[in-house]
Amino acid sequence: MDFTGKVAVSTGAASGMGLLFAQNFAALGGNVVLCDVNERALIEKVNEINSRHKGRAIGIICDVRDYAQVCNARDQAIAEFGSIDVMANFAGGTAVRMQKVDREKHPEFPDVPIAVYDWGIDVNLKGPFYFAHAVLKQMREQKSGLIINIGSITGQEGDGYGMDYPTSKAGLMFGLTKSIAQYGSKYGIRCVCVSPGPVLTRANMANMKTLLGRAAEPQEIIDLCLFLASEKGQFINGENIMIDGGRNAMGRWR
Repeated sequence: MDFTGKVAVSTGAASGMGLLFAQNFAALGGNVVLCDVNERALIEKVNEINSRHKGRAIGIICDVRDYAQVCNARDQAIAEFGSIDVMANFAGGTAVRMQKVDREKHPEFPDVPIAVYDWGIDVNLKGPFYFAHAVLKQMREQKSGLIINIGSITGQEGDGYGMDYPTSKAGLMFGLTKSIAQYGSKYGIRCVCVSPGPVLTRANMANMKTLLGRAAEPQEIIDLCLFLASEKGQFINGENIMIDGGRNAMGRWR
């Protein structure tokens, strides 16, 4: 794959799979815009990419919950590189974990402060919605582009405690992705959702069962994203692609 001359925007890009996607895209010649709220880590990772890879990187401080910041990120990307070819919405996480909710003090769903769930829905659903709304203006003008949403097996399975996460991910997987594909097709714009099962971004993911008996390596998820962005993936549109080692096929044997 060769992304020379292409531009990708990645959210949650100071760490995790958002960073890994940016690193891979730049290694294959593309220019990358890393968006994150962690300024120190963002600067470090941008400098690292620029010192090691063919493509060029810039970093933009951006809270995906703030539409004005989202538009600023879009505008800076266009000013620097002239286009946005790939928008990868990696920023997210289960709110009760990310907000460090004490389950002993808040044992069940109704006991968790609603502000926690507001954070989760804003980051996991409204963030990708905001970025889609913002970058589609540019993609419509250039008559091309790909938006990659990141779903989750939890969007299929549900979660009786961290309900913001499956609610948001299901919205991405089955609502937003298809809707963007329907709108964008007349402008040459595609949208695909990549929905992982357990991924070894955290050690305890190894405890989640799959038919293959293991969790995914982060690179396996990124390889799929790169394929979708490449010339080889151009006929894939409006789909939710599960990459879960068969977890969703386990049914009652989970």
